[in-house]
Amino acid sequence: MAAWEPNPDGLREILHTIHESTNMTATAQRSITQKLNQFTRAPEYIAYLAYILSEAKTEEDRIRTIAGYLLKNNARLILMAPVNVVNYVKQAVLRAFDDSSIMIRNAAGQDIVSFLGVLEPRNWPECLAQLLNALDSPDYDKQEAAFNVLEKACEDFPRKLDFEVNGTRPLDYLIPKFLELSEHPSAKMRSHAVACLSFFIPTNCPSLFANIDTYIACLFKRASDDDPSVRRHVCQALVLLLAARPDKLMPEMENVAEYMLYSTKDKNENVALEACEFWLTFAEDVDLAPCLQPLLGKVAPVLLDCMIYGEDDLLWLEGDAEDNAAVPDKDSDIKPRHYGQKSHGLERDADISDGNAPPKQRVGAYGEETYNSDEEDYDFDDDDFADELSTEWNLRKCAAAALDVLAVRFGRDLLNVLLEPLKEKLWSNDWLQRESAILALGAMAEGCIEAIEPHLPTLIPYLNSTLNDPKPLVRSITCWTLGRYASWCTHPFSEEHKTNYFIPTMEGLLRMVLDNNKRVQEAGCSAFATLEEDAGPELAPFLEPVLRNLVFAFDKYQHKNMLILYDAIGTLADAVGRSLQNPVYVDILMPPLTKKWSSLADNDEDLIPLLECLASVTIAMGPAFQPYAGPVFERCTHIIHSSLLNYQQFQQNPELDEPDKSFLVVALDLLSGLTQGLGMSLEPFIANTQPNLLMLLTACLKHPQAPVRQSAYALVGDMAMGCFVLLRPHMPGIMAELILQLDPEPRVEFISASNNAAWSVGEVALRYGQNDMEFQQWVNPLISRLIPILLHPKAPRSLHENAAVSIGRIGLMHPLLVAPYLGEFSQAWCQALYEIRDNEEKDSAFRGFCTLVKTNPTGIAKSLLWFCNSIVRWNHPSPELNNMFQVLLQGFKQHDEGGWAAQVSLFPPAIRERLAERYRV
Repeated sequence: MAAWEPNPDGLREILHTIHESTNMTATAQRSITQKLNQFTRAPEYIAYLAYILSEAKTEEDRIRTIAGYLLKNNARLILMAPVNVVNYVKQAVLRAFDDSSIMIRNAAGQDIVSFLGVLEPRNWPECLAQLLNALDSPDYDKQEAAFNVLEKACEDFPRKLDFEVNGTRPLDYLIPKFLELSEHPSAKMRSHAVACLSFFIPTNCPSLFANIDTYIACLFKRASDDDPSVRRHVCQALVLLLAARPDKLMPEMENVAEYMLYSTKDKNENVALEACEFWLTFAEDVDLAPCLQPLLGKVAPVLLDCMIYGEDDLLWLEGDAEDNAAVPDKDSDIKPRHYGQKSHGLERDADISDGNAPPKQRVGAYGEETYNSDEEDYDFDDDDFADELSTEWNLRKCAAAALDVLAVRFGRDLLNVLLEPLKEKLWSNDWLQRESAILALGAMAEGCIEAIEPHLPTLIPYLNSTLNDPKPLVRSITCWTLGRYASWCTHPFSEEHKTNYFIPTMEGLLRMVLDNNKRVQEAGCSAFATLEEDAGPELAPFLEPVLRNLVFAFDKYQHKNMLILYDAIGTLADAVGRSLQNPVYVDILMPPLTKKWSSLADNDEDLIPLLECLASVTIAMGPAFQPYAGPVFERCTHIIHSSLLNYQQFQQNPELDEPDKSFLVVALDLLSGLTQGLGMSLEPFIANTQPNLLMLLTACLKHPQAPVRQSAYALVGDMAMGCFVLLRPHMPGIMAELILQLDPEPRVEFISASNNAAWSVGEVALRYGQNDMEFQQWVNPLISRLIPILLHPKAPRSLHENAAVSIGRIGLMHPLLVAPYLGEFSQAWCQALYEIRDNEEKDSAFRGFCTLVKTNPTGIAKSLLWFCNSIVRWNHPSPELNNMFQVLLQGFKQHDEGGWAAQVSLFPPAIRERLAERYRV
């Protein structure tokens, strides 16, 4: 095939467009972007860009550089390009990498990284060869440019660089070359070398580990390097080695630990941060705990010192050190938030330990679950530390996170080490010392609660008094720390406990909600929301003063904190439930909410959190919300209708911006709230609204975006519970969509939608009632999808649980149709629900399961242990269910006393004892 050459007209057009893009107005931007997008359809487009970058010497460097950046952004086009174009682009980019202009070289370097990533290095060996040769160049600039490219490639795709071609591995040459260059006289080159090597640690690269002893010796040699960038990469490498190959560090751990402690105190914060990551990694690995424990006495005090605000932090937070409540927020102050998408789940309860029980949940300061280890990874970037402790990951935040994990790992031992330094700092005259100690108390709350608890009668009053500190940063961190101990403060130990700790903490945080500093308002409002969650109905007697304080904040808060205030009000409604029905409380809360509601347009993003807040309020107020229901219902249906139309337009014209699904999601969630609160009282609104809500709901069930379907399935379940008679005429269309959504192994983003679908079919089955002819047509399609979900080993636990509940409920209503399948799923069914906390859903599901067992007793034969285990896990079964258990167990025993005795003798003692005690079997 002939070598590629540019067509003069095509070259002129692309150059003209690039020139236009440098001085375009905002209105022209869209047409330029569209034009550039059209060029991507031409197979030779990337060759023109490569030509402009490398050969268009008459053009300004900035024009050639723009061509280089466009080339990087379109790197994937090389996979579909003709061979002559591919060859030309490769050669042209490498030529540009030798250009005399640093701008052109930099752009070409970025192109090389992109093309290596897309093509994979094995398909561009000449590029690797040129970069490797450049590392030996006498020209330092060329050396450095090549190393820049190699470092980025090693960071972005280390596994792609680890390949074999014609019996040789390029990394067998590169790794020794990097080790050699770690001795380079230039600090920049040494830094590149140490960085490049470190990126191959997590991949267990054979070429690196063949040289592991030389590599570790290199790290120790560079540990005392004069250049902080080199030391930072040494610390980073030691962190990665600790995670990937701790066995290689253990023989030298005493020296490594001393070095990392020394580096954690480095004056260069980047070095100190990388070193601090070492202790976080060390603490997170449970297998390394015995090696870390002897170091606690040295490590913990250093971490405590790292939690003091640095000068850079204080400069960044300068605006937070004043009364600034009246200063409007900038848009940049407000982080993106996720709204709606509530997924139906069941609470777990474990009171009899057996060998099959899963590991316990991570618990908070006084026993509350903080995350479900079965379904999500705990990530410090998403924890309180990320929000509370400034805008980005830094030394202070890393030290606090490390202390948190150390507390979980070592509890009392950690507190014993830190008790004296903490006392000293808490009562220091230096506010920075006090503030860091209060942060440490919060960080340790979860793991050290048992050891700290005896000190809390002193510490909680101390923290409440610190809410009066003149420094806003002290007040704000105190709010956060009080939030971490909220579960102890709200625990109903005694009236005295309530008087001494709960009420002062509640009053103190409410004062902070109305502070004159925005950061304190934010921390106070967030901590108060945590207190609300933990206190639950205990807050009901204090609702009037609480509501008056929160309502006062409506007139005081700027944009960012208003969003947190909505959260706090929604959380309060969830916590106190129907106590909010009192007309006095309705009259306090609804005027400011309706005022905000009427001031926001349907497309105003601030409407989203307000709708979510109102969803909780409507459920809590129930019938008391009736006077406000009409306008809310009407607006929700209008938002749903217009959102569906907007999405339809987007599907017909993909060049339009995709509409924000959040409006649709929260409008559906608010209708769910209305349904739960008002039930059949919604009938006139549903009858008189056009287009009809049920028609809109059916359309939402087909929406391409999972969060919309998720909220729509939740609304189906809520309407089944609250006003099934209105839902029933539309059930054929709704059931067709629900059945399709039941997937045993949904994609991660579909899990919550599948959860809600699985839950809602059970609610619908109950409302149809026993042996209803219309529902019978769906029993087999539903069961044929729910059983595989229940049996699928990779389906999320929550999906197993919801599927089991719905199978039980369908079985309760249609036992003859479901009972033949009992043998297939009985063990999995009992395993899915034995830990679930007693509630009505579980009760109806178990009544259904017992009905299936009664209908087909042989179906339980191989799962009797699991069935009995799930029975004895109940704390308070309803009288009807308890009687069903009694009848079935007595029946098993009477049917074959010898066989029953033999089976029961193999049960764990706890199960045998409970069966004998409760059911005399």
